[in-house]
Amino acid sequence: MSPPDPEYRGRFAPTPSGPLHLGSLLTALTSWLRARQAGGRWLLRIDDLDRARCPPGASAVILRQLEAHGLHWDETPRLQSAHGAEYTAALERLQSQGRVYPCDCTRARLAAESRPGPDGPVYSGRCRSAPIGTGAAALRWRVPSGGVELQDPVQGRLWRDAESEIGDFVLRRGDGVCGYQLACVVDEQAQGITEVVRGADLIGSSLRQILLLGALGAPVPAYLHLPVLVAVDGRKLSKQNGAPALDEHSAGANLQRCLRALGGAPPVELERAAPQEILAWALREWRLTQVAPARQQSIPEMAG
Repeated sequence: MSPPDPEYRGRFAPTPSGPLHLGSLLTALTSWLRARQAGGRWLLRIDDLDRARCPPGASAVILRQLEAHGLHWDETPRLQSAHGAEYTAALERLQSQGRVYPCDCTRARLAAESRPGPDGPVYSGRCRSAPIGTGAAALRWRVPSGGVELQDPVQGRLWRDAESEIGDFVLRRGDGVCGYQLACVVDEQAQGITEVVRGADLIGSSLRQILLLGALGAPVPAYLHLPVLVAVDGRKLSKQNGAPALDEHSAGANLQRCLRALGGAPPVELERAAPQEILAWALREWRLTQVAPARQQSIPEMAG
């Protein structure tokens, strides 16, 4: 186990577009364990900027699910919807650097012209020379030339060429909503996050955010990317793919399945244990070195 680090600040940042599923719990549990084993703090952020995707009451359901699984946060949750002025200020700083431009490309054009990259489509750069206007276009950030790198304790060294493998990305959507990448870096800085735990499907986001943090002169946290849980059909567990909501009455079983996905081996004596007992075992016995450096993993079966 790593030595205690009371300055450690981790976070879990769900989007309240629906209840948590097993894949969400895997990330929440890992970030909670990392914070508790370090003797640091575990924070909660609610990514509710896109209000159209967030039905009333969804945030309360998520908080209840976390509490049912024994995962308690240390500070008042940060709601993205309450911090629009901070995102606007960061956007203006980036605009003052002359690297922001409007983009009116439609989804059809983006699909037709973007080229494949290691983390998803790479923007063609069609609108790079467009002047800043007052229309409803999205705002993109022109990435700097050169490479971007992170050293992941699970995935190893990750490196991309910013222009050819990442490409320019959106800071503000055409409808005026702040883009995910910019909101994230502002939030990490505001909460003093020292390590971000997320799925391996978000490696591209981490590299984009490292670039933005550098442009804003902000500290760069460590990043840890977990294998993504996939169903029997090979599709990622997600709300979009219809992943079932966590059953709060099966919290102990849910935690044990996640611990097995993380390389742990909870003993049979814990099969019917309460969440607090399972978490106490995990704090003593689980180590990050047990996590396989894979990008995907099938949902573990229950013991017995």
